[in-house]
Amino acid sequence: MKNFKIVAILGLAQFVMVLDSTVMNVSISKVVLDLHSSVTAMQGAITFYTLTMAALMLIGAKLGDIWGRKKAFMIGSVVYACGSLITGLSPNMTTLFIGWSIIEGLGAVLVIPAIASLVANNYSGKERVSAYAILGAITGGAVAAGPLIGGFVTTYFSWRYVFFSEVLIMAIVLLLSGYVKDTVAKVQSKIDVLSAILSGGGLVLIVFGMLQSKTWGWILPHGAPSINGHNIEPLGLSVVIYLIIIGCVLIKLFYNRQQKLEAENKNPLVKVSLLKISQLRSGLGVLIGQYMITAGLFFSIPVYLQMTLGYDALSTGLHIFPLSIGLILFSVIGTKLTKKYSPKKIIRLGQIILIIAVTTLLGSVSLTLKSLVFLFAAFFAGAALGLLASQIGNVNMSSVEKEDSSEVGGLQGLFQNLGSSLGTALIGSIFIAFLTSSFVNNIQSSNLPSNIKTTISNSSKAGIQIIPVSEVNSIAESKGVSSSDSEQIKSIYTNSQVSAMRIALAGLIIVSLLALLFSKGIPDTIIK
Repeated sequence: MKNFKIVAILGLAQFVMVLDSTVMNVSISKVVLDLHSSVTAMQGAITFYTLTMAALMLIGAKLGDIWGRKKAFMIGSVVYACGSLITGLSPNMTTLFIGWSIIEGLGAVLVIPAIASLVANNYSGKERVSAYAILGAITGGAVAAGPLIGGFVTTYFSWRYVFFSEVLIMAIVLLLSGYVKDTVAKVQSKIDVLSAILSGGGLVLIVFGMLQSKTWGWILPHGAPSINGHNIEPLGLSVVIYLIIIGCVLIKLFYNRQQKLEAENKNPLVKVSLLKISQLRSGLGVLIGQYMITAGLFFSIPVYLQMTLGYDALSTGLHIFPLSIGLILFSVIGTKLTKKYSPKKIIRLGQIILIIAVTTLLGSVSLTLKSLVFLFAAFFAGAALGLLASQIGNVNMSSVEKEDSSEVGGLQGLFQNLGSSLGTALIGSIFIAFLTSSFVNNIQSSNLPSNIKTTISNSSKAGIQIIPVSEVNSIAESKGVSSSDSEQIKSIYTNSQVSAMRIALAGLIIVSLLALLFSKGIPDTIIK
């Protein structure tokens, strides 16, 4: 490929953006300890990093049209580096949330759509196909490398060095950005503020509702939010269901407004008419499913390995390493396969392998990890995700003309990060909900003293906190519980964590099966 350095520069920036969605998952227990926080707070930070990007990605893409893609890319890189620096220096979870989940997310919404558009500007024909395939492989590699990098750096140095290194990398990207050309003219237009409010507000309400379901309940309320001591339970239902319904209504209003603005040639935030393209619609559907599964795996597996089995960050990263290797290796193999096989065949193969692999992962989860089965299943889960990552970028971008590449770049970033947000929020909430119900039910059916049963039942109404199994005894005994009773509580809690993990993986299997439906419109011929 001529001018490989251009895709290398853009790919380096994309690597950092995507890396942040998985690099901290294996460091959850260490970050929680250092910042005196909780797993639930970390779940929120991880979710809101990708949610910030999902909610504002379309605005970032539109700003790229107005400012110019290269200018947006450079501004976003500076903002992202500032967020990384703040995160690395953070003394508490609030500062980490601001630096990581908000400021880094704001930088990424400018960079990611610009990358897709700048590739279209700098390459054409087969080189363009190869460039998008390379970016897909880099994206998959970043997702895969995150746990290993995070585990190594956290164990031997500090998780903070991950973010300090990102500042250095983004500085290098800025220094080399002179090689990247932006040949598409700027668009003279303004951002429709109402569209931005409707899209951002709708997405935030939906994902926040799912995130809070573990605390407030999905339909029937438990641990409801309160004002002046009065629980907020409209019509006896959980606030969560209202948040999700209102969010969906806002998204529908956003869609209707985009149709109206586009019909009147008034510059919509996104050209929703593009969604009529079967290839693009299918590609985005597969993409959101892929990232829901990826985020769900990279959140739930580290929680199981660290909180249930007691592994440290490096051991966790090493156990996820086969998944990472499979993802990187088959991202490259998938790129090569595009010369002989259609995207549909490759994607369908990846989806089928993924269903089998996650089912096998579920079977390996127990009080003592079935290591060989787990490692085998993790490798093939990564291989499946690698095949998907190698295809989707080119499927989406080749579905439109060059002038719409920025629009599709924004949509791709939106669906990718929305999938990550939903995956972390949904699977995390399922895990905690089933952990709570299993733990409380098993406590109630045990022979523990009635006062312990009552105390645990009352304290569990807002959901059980995810804590290391190794700490259960000390926590129970600090409350005056006898050593024999605390041992029984530990056993029940451990079994409840394992059961909750299995249910979470079952949820991912269902998502994998549903994702098969979206691949119907993927091209069944080789894309040239």
